Amino acid sequence: MRPGGFLPSVSVCIPVYNGESYLAETIRSVLEQTWRDFELVVLENNSSDRSWEIATSFRDPRIRVERNRETLSQGENWNRAVQLCRAPLVKLVCADDLLHPRCLELQVPPMRDDPSLALVASRRHMIDEQSRVLVPRRGLGAGLVGLHSGSEVARRVIRNGANPIGEPGNVLFRQEQFVTAGGWRADRRFIMDLDLWMRLLQYGDFLGVPETLAAFRIARGSVSSEYEQQISDEQQQLIDELGESGTFDVRPLDVRIGRIALPLGRARRKALFRVSRIAARKDDKLMAEQEEAASAR
Repeated sequence: MRPGGFLPSVSVCIPVYNGESYLAETIRSVLEQTWRDFELVVLENNSSDRSWEIATSFRDPRIRVERNRETLSQGENWNRAVQLCRAPLVKLVCADDLLHPRCLELQVPPMRDDPSLALVASRRHMIDEQSRVLVPRRGLGAGLVGLHSGSEVARRVIRNGANPIGEPGNVLFRQEQFVTAGGWRADRRFIMDLDLWMRLLQYGDFLGVPETLAAFRIARGSVSSEYEQQISDEQQQLIDELGESGTFDVRPLDVRIGRIALPLGRARRKALFRVSRIAARKDDKLMAEQEEAASAR
């Protein structure tokens, strides 16, 4: 609770483990929000690099830096990060991703003013290691802009064969519903975000805003780029669960289309990772040439 006994309207949390390369840029993107009424919680997961020093170097009263005594699994760390948040609305931002300055300004008021909403999401850019845009305005395809019921979103997610809603950075959710839904599931390591979104949509509607309000980084060594088969397997499990649960109005045809779409989703991800690797190799070559030129002087 902040001085005077007032809670912020929204909490942004950044769970970080060995994230020194991009952490400062991520924190700055949160602090530059035009919506000023927020707290930023950084949870440092007992890293072996300079993540703790970087997080504690910021002198902004809205930042609270916490540290785990021992290294937790990703799911446990993400759950603890949300548990440390004090506002009713929460956004989790991975330690290498970015927020657009107006992200909270455009996402918080709809959630605050409409209790029937369970999620608000936006589009996001896909960026490389140098924060250059690889693919602009990605996400909310399949007609997910605007107001939709949980069943409408479930059918579109299944038929998409991937994650048309997006990663945590471009999504806002309610703390209370997060707890009721059971939080992030560690056994869904590769689709923890999409799995949670679908469970949260049991409690309310979905609003997709058309603006691009976040950036998701694709870097060498990204978990997503190394475990394509596991991602596809977990996506298949989720499709089957959504089709069988009875929670949403999902038709057998939706599930059949989803199974056909899975390879297409996998191909889109692989193409994105390939573009990122090409950009990284070009950067490495340029840096090597610059170092060679400097040493020759």
